[in-house]
Amino acid sequence: MPLLPNDREGRSSKAEPDTIPKKALTASDVMSQPAYTCQPDTDLSAVAKLMWRHDCGFIPVVDASEHVVGVITRGNIITARGTRRLLPELISAAQAMVVTIHSCLPDASVSEVLATMKRFHVRRLLVSDSHLRPQGVVSISDIVRAMARGHSLNAMELVSVMAAIGSFRPTVTLSAAHRPD
Repeated sequence: MPLLPNDREGRSSKAEPDTIPKKALTASDVMSQPAYTCQPDTDLSAVAKLMWRHDCGFIPVVDASEHVVGVITRGNIITARGTRRLLPELISAAQAMVVTIHSCLPDASVSEVLATMKRFHVRRLLVSDSHLRPQGVVSISDIVRAMARGHSLNAMELVSVMAAIGSFRPTVTLSAAHRPD
């Protein structure tokens, strides 16, 4: 504990620890916002340009009511392009998106965010309201930037998540049309 200046009698005293608990960082504290979105009929060329323009690698796909119906990552674009042998302008977001949506609410703690990322082996997590409308996106990079700004986060927790994500290799079964000879 830090020492306080001497009192009038020359005695030094120790500072009392903070009695006000610090608020844990939440998804809304670290997320990138807004969440740039596209519609299911948006072509992959437009999605890639959106990612480039906003320096992001994750785009929620929303319906006419702004509810998330899927997500697209850079990897999804590469896979769709490589397996279909079509120009990206000829592939829609609906054809490339992942429909399993991993998300959290804005008030989720960063520890909860990291646990979800680790469980589902994802680097980015949609932050949505309770009606699955996008509020932002939290990425591993967002959490690292929060740490660089001096927020106290468990570095080993972050390393554990990154190790889990990096070691995960999904099993893929290719259709006969896409199997190498």
